[in-house]
Formats: sequence, C-alpha cells, structure tokens
Amino acid sequence: MSGEYEDLKRRMDGAIAAFKHDLASLRTGRASSNLLDAVQVQAYGTAMPINQVANVSVPEPRMISVSVWDKSMVSAVDRAIREANLGFNPIVDGTTLRIPLPELNEQRRKELVKISHGYAENARVAVRHVRRDGMDFLKKAEKDGTISEDDQRKRSDQVQKLTDEMISSIDHLLSDKEAEIMQV
Repeated sequence: MSGEYEDLKRRMDGAIAAFKHDLASLRTGRASSNLLDAVQVQAYGTAMPINQVANVSVPEPRMISVSVWDKSMVSAVDRAIREANLGFNPIVDGTTLRIPLPELNEQRRKELVKISHGYAENARVAVRHVRRDGMDFLKKAEKDGTISEDDQRKRSDQVQKLTDEMISSIDHLLSDKEAEIMQV
C-alpha cells in the first residue's frame, strides 16, 4: 500500500500545485511576472507562451516590463496582452512594453475573490477524486483478499487523513490569497 499511498499523495500534491499556479495568475495590488503566464502570442505561425518570445520582469511594484527579443514580434506581443482580457494597456517603447497596473476597485477585487474560490473548489474536487480512487482501490483489494478488513479500515483512515490535510492546505492558501486581494 505504501506505493499506492505515495501515488495518492503525489496526485493530491499535483492538484495543490495546479491550484497555486492558478492563484499566482490572479492579479492582486502588486505586479508579478506570473500575471502574464496565460498570455499566448501568435509567433512564427504558432501560439507560444509569452516567456518564449520575451523577458518578463517587474522593475517596480506597480509595473511589469516585457522585453521582446525579436523586434518584429513587438506588435504581436502587444496585441496578445491586450486581447488576453487582463485589463492591461501596454505602452510600447522600442522593443520593451511597459505595463502599468491600475488600482483595483472594490468590484474587481470581489470578482477576483470569487474566481479564487472557484479555483479552490476545483482543487478540492480534484483531491476528492484522488481520495475516491484510493478508497476504491482499497475496497477492491479487500474484496480480492489481498488485505484484511482491519487493514482496509486502517488504510482508509490514512487516505482520509491525507485528504483532510490537503483540503485544509487548500483552504489556508485560499484565505491567504483572499487577504492579499482585498488588501488596499
């Protein structure tokens, strides 16, 4: 079971890692290079992540700087950022795009909190799916006679304890992000 338990833990950790990535892409009052992770640029006939055509940095707390490597790609990067519906208006300066972050109003902050709650619920569901797979595996193992009823009960408790820890971790990450978003 230790191999299966490790696999369950790895899959639950994966759900939390995906949740952390989703939260990082949400905009708070401070600039972060992660805010542009979702932007896809039409480059050389294909859609590419922005970090494959430019350097993204944060020179100031309320400014993102995008240094495009190929001069011919500046307008494509500018268009991709504007069309990503992130509410950004880049200022083109040669091969560099400066993106000032506007203040978040109360309504936008509440929308971001709602979005983060949706991300958290998706992560909880993913963790519960992994839990269900683990419980199904244990029930099948008991039915097949591979493990005893006592072992099945003990291991089920371990899986439930792991699930509870992961859900608690998701809730903690969510409350931290919520506080960060609502901070003026």
